[in-house]
Amino acid sequence: MRRIVITGSTRGIGRGLAEAFLARGCAVAVSGRSDAAVSTCVAELAQRYGAELVTGRACEVTRPADLQALWDAAARRFGGVDVWINNAGLGLPLRPLWEQDAGAMQALAATNLGGLLLGSRVALRGMMAQGSGHLWNMEGFGSGGEVRAGMSAYGASKRAVRYLHRALQKEVAGTPLRVGALSPGIVITDFITGDYDLSPDTEQGQRNRRIFNILGDLPETVTPWLAERVLRSEKSGERVAWLTTGKAMRRFFAALFRKRNLFAALDAPRA
Repeated sequence: MRRIVITGSTRGIGRGLAEAFLARGCAVAVSGRSDAAVSTCVAELAQRYGAELVTGRACEVTRPADLQALWDAAARRFGGVDVWINNAGLGLPLRPLWEQDAGAMQALAATNLGGLLLGSRVALRGMMAQGSGHLWNMEGFGSGGEVRAGMSAYGASKRAVRYLHRALQKEVAGTPLRVGALSPGIVITDFITGDYDLSPDTEQGQRNRRIFNILGDLPETVTPWLAERVLRSEKSGERVAWLTTGKAMRRFFAALFRKRNLFAALDAPRA
């Protein structure tokens, strides 16, 4: 049984990972920014997978004390932490940098980069003290050098993940600690539905939908695959990527013959 902590795991990719690990018999500590969201998530997961395997704590990843409290709560409940996944992150609307809200950009930088550094620090310090552990950081658009207009701030924050991944390999060399990176590809969560024009009535919305329906996936498709690779990993420096260049090319070809609709839930009439 692996003991796993996931930041930003009350919804989206983080929630999907929590469920995937629990389904494989792991113990999981979930976290989010609000007590209410964490309590609801823990109750739902405990009912499905067993209360002995689930715990949770509200955590603002820009606060070192919150991250340390999350580690301490998981270690106390499960007897240690084998895997820590820095998943918490923020996005911004797709628009030029000069049109972005300054406060929102500061929050993104503090979470996507500051939270990543602080979470890694807490996890690695705890793992060094216990003598083992595997840290995973979540990549995103921009990590591999991709550039798109309207994504300056987000892409820059994710480019830093790749640097940190490489730098930490040097820092953990010769220790029992391991560091890895997760690249989930394009996952249809509120990051996508909240930040992009997806209206079926606009040209831009139709164009975005076409691309996402070709290259995107739902959390329940991607997260079990990622969880399996995390549990199998036995070396430091591994990068687990769902949407490879080859897979993307095959999907564009397949789109000529098969249409997908990942936005059925978004389009469904609400009662």
